[in-house]
Amino acid sequence: MYQNHSRTVAIVSYITWIGWLVAFLIRDKSDQFVAHHLNQALLINLLKIAGGLCAMLPRIGDSISTVVGIAAFILIIIGIYRAAHWRTEPLPIIGGIRLM
Repeated sequence: MYQNHSRTVAIVSYITWIGWLVAFLIRDKSDQFVAHHLNQALLINLLKIAGGLCAMLPRIGDSISTVVGIAAFILIIIGIYRAAHWRTEPLPIIGGIRLM
């Protein structure tokens, strides 16, 4: 049961800010698997915010925002897949950053 809970919490962390917050609040603080995926999901959410801010730039901002949005979506899919299969490899590009 404990393992399934960890996997579920890790997957939920990738589903928007609300999912991340719920996962953060219900996690077991000693569970390193969930902590890894919470960190990865936080990085993706911050990337999405940066992409949204880029949309305010004149001319090229919308293009940058679109590329960042697509990249974030791909990273979310990869993160959910890895959480569902009990994998903890870092995500491409942003995976080496530790915020939590």
